[in-house]
Amino acid sequence: MQFADFWYIVALSEQLQPNKVLSRTVLGEWLAIFRGEDGQAVALRDRCLHRNSRLSSGKICNGALQCPYHGWVYDGVGNVIAVPAEGDDFKPSPQRRAKCYATKEQDGYVYVRLADTPSVDLEPFSMPHYGQTGWETVRVINRFANNVTNCAENFIDIPHTAFVHPGVFRTSRQQKLEMTVERCHGSVLVEYRNENNNLGWYSRFLNLQGAEIKHSDRFYMPNITSVEYNMAHNRHLFITSQSIPETDNSTLVYTDVTYNYGIWNKLARPFIRWTAQHIIRQDVEILGIQGEAIAKYGTQFYNTPADTIHIFVESIMAAISRGEDPRFLPNQSVKVTFWV
Repeated sequence: MQFADFWYIVALSEQLQPNKVLSRTVLGEWLAIFRGEDGQAVALRDRCLHRNSRLSSGKICNGALQCPYHGWVYDGVGNVIAVPAEGDDFKPSPQRRAKCYATKEQDGYVYVRLADTPSVDLEPFSMPHYGQTGWETVRVINRFANNVTNCAENFIDIPHTAFVHPGVFRTSRQQKLEMTVERCHGSVLVEYRNENNNLGWYSRFLNLQGAEIKHSDRFYMPNITSVEYNMAHNRHLFITSQSIPETDNSTLVYTDVTYNYGIWNKLARPFIRWTAQHIIRQDVEILGIQGEAIAKYGTQFYNTPADTIHIFVESIMAAISRGEDPRFLPNQSVKVTFWV
């Protein structure tokens, strides 16, 4: 197994308009994304075969992509179908074909897979309750100056919230919490106990009665986290993030906040969007600081029991880096007590 076997978001479906080309980077590979003649998403290596110009700076001509430098034209599978300088002497050649990658669209996202012949047959992650009746989704996009592993761990890490997001999303109270952390089939599953009302600004709205919250976190290899809070009837939400590895220290994160607040669904949208972006902006800052320190001093961490989640996530990422399938790692389950 390798990281190129997985599907990665490169755009919102609505961003990929006809006659528009998007420039994206995934796992260090430059991509030019556009819609072909049939309206399907196309992903080509962002390099013209002729003189190495960037195809993403070109334009769409009848569903084909024209290089901005000398006008070579590429179809939806990368074939060169026109060379202006050759005029009527132009003849198609199998050697003139740009690298083309598989694409899929699902849940309002455009996905790309870099592996030509993946070692495993995987599908894009299905976003929880997306488009379902009674549910709303707020979608935000942010870039982090850090790697995918550290981003994913941040999104499912409770102890940092009281210090990075004080008052907005938890306050330091030294409240005793318990969690069960399980590594199973390439995923990390976390179930929390003893949480009730330490949820920041909207605690009263989210959990008026102060009942114990059903809170779980999930990590799905190699780049997806999904946080679920189920507080009461019509007080149910998921925060799902897909972290896209652009380079070793740049990660583009697509985050869906999908919620069911009953009659408050529409009214809550602007508040949820503002709060989500405010919290993520704080995480962007702290992960940028962490990234700078890692660049200077490396990744030797001193773990506590509350970091069991991170240890399991890192074991999965390390297995993929070795070319192994993390689904064959032994299942492990650990109960942890910690304080927030």
